[in-house]
Amino acid sequence: MNDQEILKRKSAEKAVEFVKSGMILGFGTGSTFNHVLYVLAEKLKSCEISNIVGIPSSEKTQKLASELNIPTSTLDNFPILDLTIDGADEVDVKLNVIKGGGGAHFREKIIAQASKKYIIIVDESKISKSLGEKWAVPVEVIQMAYQVELQFLQSLGAEVKPRLDSEGNLFITDEGNNIIDANFGVIKNPKKLARKLEKRAGIVEHGIFVNMADFVIVAKESGIEVLKKGE
Repeated sequence: MNDQEILKRKSAEKAVEFVKSGMILGFGTGSTFNHVLYVLAEKLKSCEISNIVGIPSSEKTQKLASELNIPTSTLDNFPILDLTIDGADEVDVKLNVIKGGGGAHFREKIIAQASKKYIIIVDESKISKSLGEKWAVPVEVIQMAYQVELQFLQSLGAEVKPRLDSEGNLFITDEGNNIIDANFGVIKNPKKLARKLEKRAGIVEHGIFVNMADFVIVAKESGIEVLKKGE
């Protein structure tokens, strides 16, 4: 593993310390979160923890969990989750988050809202003073409204970029929608921007997670730092 992957692994190991036997867990999506699945699989195999069930936020996470023999289910069976662990693309000093680099932020937000506790894991490169310094806001839109919402985002001052897949076609989410990456620059008021986006009928969901994370675990070269909401 390279240095960044080592940091991701360390943040995952710290997050899994919050997991207890018998928990119903929300599973995030992405390269950082995948380390959580590997750690959980090891602990299940060694019987350090048992009887957990995960609710995946994407088909990719479902596939990896199945390969690692981690039990999974759906929100239909478990509408209240004990704990969700996920990665993030950017975290500000107030623990607001931008997510959606993997295109799963719609499902990820649903799972986060269903959880009693929400933990974000990142390496130190993802920490910013303000959201938007390092990452654009992924905006999931229904296909019918693609051009309409593209222009709407531009009217808000964003530089917009269509999300493409590996073949150069418009990226399709697990819910069958498209994603527009909207670069607003530094976002002075994430909550206000989030509310503007939520008023648009064609926007299914955006990647701004305001005041949702209970803990942010930051893996640094100097060690692990655990940031708690309100501190």
